[in-house]
Amino acid sequence: MENLPSFNIILLFSYVTQFILWQTLAKDLPCRTTCGSIQVKYPFGSGHGCGSPRFHPYIACSPEGDQLLLTTHTGSYPVTSISYTTSTLIITPPQMSTCTSMQQSPSLGIDWASPFQLGQSTFLLLSCTPPTSSLTIKGSPVCDTSSLLCASIYTCPSVIGLGLPLFPPTNTCCVYSPANFNSKGELDLQKLKCMGYASVVSLQEYPTDPSRWQYGVELTSRGGALDAYYTDNKCNTCEISGGVCGYAPPVNSFVCLCSDTINTTIDCHSNSLQNQPELTWNSVSLPSSKLWMEFLGGLVFFGAAWERERLTVT
Repeated sequence: MENLPSFNIILLFSYVTQFILWQTLAKDLPCRTTCGSIQVKYPFGSGHGCGSPRFHPYIACSPEGDQLLLTTHTGSYPVTSISYTTSTLIITPPQMSTCTSMQQSPSLGIDWASPFQLGQSTFLLLSCTPPTSSLTIKGSPVCDTSSLLCASIYTCPSVIGLGLPLFPPTNTCCVYSPANFNSKGELDLQKLKCMGYASVVSLQEYPTDPSRWQYGVELTSRGGALDAYYTDNKCNTCEISGGVCGYAPPVNSFVCLCSDTINTTIDCHSNSLQNQPELTWNSVSLPSSKLWMEFLGGLVFFGAAWERERLTVT
């Protein structure tokens, strides 16, 4: 009986450790319907097993859960908006220039195997080796020399961040629209001999005021026939019932995620679950936080009572 206090402490520590581990795992299991301020709907998903498997390697929620990210071979880029009606999204590369902040930028690219392609953004290539009228991609000139956008953005004092003087010559800027990527799926600034770029989604009815432009890179998503089928025939029903559309590896078949533990092939209504022939359970079934707290509290109470009994006997 002399070793009971040490045994109780070890036992209690073991259960506390398990409790923390379970709670850490529980945070990663459910698919999110929002990530930061972005609503996440099929075919996009917040992580593995969520949304369509065609989009998971590229779209996922950050580990902190506060930012939806697009990841390509050139980096990870925050997604600032999604239009599900037009199948477009806007990304804001952290090293992209704007009127308030101009900086040297690495190349921007999209994986050819991804379900994304470049949308209707207007690229302004900044601090290029003049004359920019000679810039070509695949042998074709890329600059719109008639545009006044270069003269407008070069009025921003932040041009000094690119090592340019205030009001630099506009022949060091290139308006590239409609834009395209090279054979590697990239906007290769080093090959174009430009230090940075700004991408404009909308001029916001202020064509000469770059401080009011909407900056970002627009991408369009190519939905597959299978994704369209699931959206029309299964996903809408799943979401209306409170579920999240996802897939079950390794065959990546469609599932409706209804809770941390239950997946179905139809929806999450109680009457459907009771008669669901293809109801499955996730590989990890977690007790609720309330149950764990009650269990942990019981252990503490039991240990204290055991210790009082030991002291009374001795």
